Amino acid sequence: MPSPEKLDTHHKALTLNLDPSTFGSFAEIGAGQEVARWFLVVGGASGTVAKTISAYDKEVSDDLYGSGSRYVSKQRLEAMLEHEWAQLLTQLSKSRGPQTRFFSFVDTVSARNFAGTNEPHGWLGLRFQVHPGGPSNDVLLHINLLDPSNLLQQEAVGILGVNLIYAAFHELQNVGSFLEGLAQDVVKERIEIDYVDLRGPAFETWDRRTLLAQLVYRGLAEAVFFPSKGLSVPPTETLYKKAVVLAPGTFSHLDATHAQVHARLLASGIQELQKELGETKAAPAGFFCLTAGPLAPNEPAPEIPDLLRRIEALLATGGDVLLFRQRELYNMTALVNRYTKAPVRFVAGLSLIIRASEDFYGHLEGSRLEALGRLFAQNVRIYAYPMTAADLREWLGTVSASSWEWSETNGWVSAAQLRRAPPLGHLFAYLLASNFIVPMQVPAALRADA
Repeated sequence: MPSPEKLDTHHKALTLNLDPSTFGSFAEIGAGQEVARWFLVVGGASGTVAKTISAYDKEVSDDLYGSGSRYVSKQRLEAMLEHEWAQLLTQLSKSRGPQTRFFSFVDTVSARNFAGTNEPHGWLGLRFQVHPGGPSNDVLLHINLLDPSNLLQQEAVGILGVNLIYAAFHELQNVGSFLEGLAQDVVKERIEIDYVDLRGPAFETWDRRTLLAQLVYRGLAEAVFFPSKGLSVPPTETLYKKAVVLAPGTFSHLDATHAQVHARLLASGIQELQKELGETKAAPAGFFCLTAGPLAPNEPAPEIPDLLRRIEALLATGGDVLLFRQRELYNMTALVNRYTKAPVRFVAGLSLIIRASEDFYGHLEGSRLEALGRLFAQNVRIYAYPMTAADLREWLGTVSASSWEWSETNGWVSAAQLRRAPPLGHLFAYLLASNFIVPMQVPAALRADA
């Protein structure tokens, strides 16, 4: 039995090597063979390693795992898992099956290239048995590599791979223990995990959406993606090279009336950006954006069950959701701009714009001006959605924001009609005049209702 104390990478690999019931294969493409190396250097590798392979050449890789998919992709990872697992069982199930928990570890990684021009990321997968002869279970991870050099990224992948294998055999008590073991000594500063897919009876009681939310809550990911249709994917696959509309908010009201408001808000932003781009361009991607952090330093963070209820309500409107670790808008654009150079637009009500304007951003050396510089640095604008004067007045009464005035038209207030006392008022006027904040008109349907 392993020690109840936390083991470092060396002792995790050694513990597995000395366990006569675990035996498996390693197939690694990109970032060296750092996972297998740990098991080969700590001693007793013959007790764990059936085979290690690295098919770097594309023709060799295609011959083993089939052609037709990108080499660093979920499809290639799944093909590797299928091939390696089938071969392992064919060769060893008769001789070792009754007493062995088999596993196959695979990864396909694009570590930092020599010129430093790529986006370092990769896929890790593990297929394993909880009991000898039992059904297989899969863990698939998408990772982003944060270290500045290829060598350090290889090292980080090695540690994460050992953590994954060890956690599968020793830390499956619950989601928390699994993620804690997975992240030990490497995640947050060196690797980001923004996608997890679990399959098999070992995980039948685990809620997949809770697991994704936990990645953000525990600081393992800057953002995760919840689709309204189809299967979840890493954020990169839904943002890559697309023009993007982000609708941030708390979305705490779950009734049908507010659901219509939320859907109209996002649809209006997408329509506005489509007009800006021209009808010949591809339709922008739109996302509701929530944060796992508190809205203000003195407020508690939302609980995961409550947050998942909000996400479910947004998904029911047909909109996709991005859950971010941090609440600041400039952190949201920093994540999105990793994957696209196309225009990024926020669509937000006046209440959110006022809240963001009032925040001093004392944690930044340049405070409010630095926050604005980060936010609008890369082709970013805010579409300011109008608000009824009654709602605006009621909302201002619940927060500490003051010195805001406005005029109204038929009971509605647009950003162009909103004023703030100096000196912040000068800054707000500049953002309007420079088209960083773009006032939107009251939708025709709402004008008709009024």
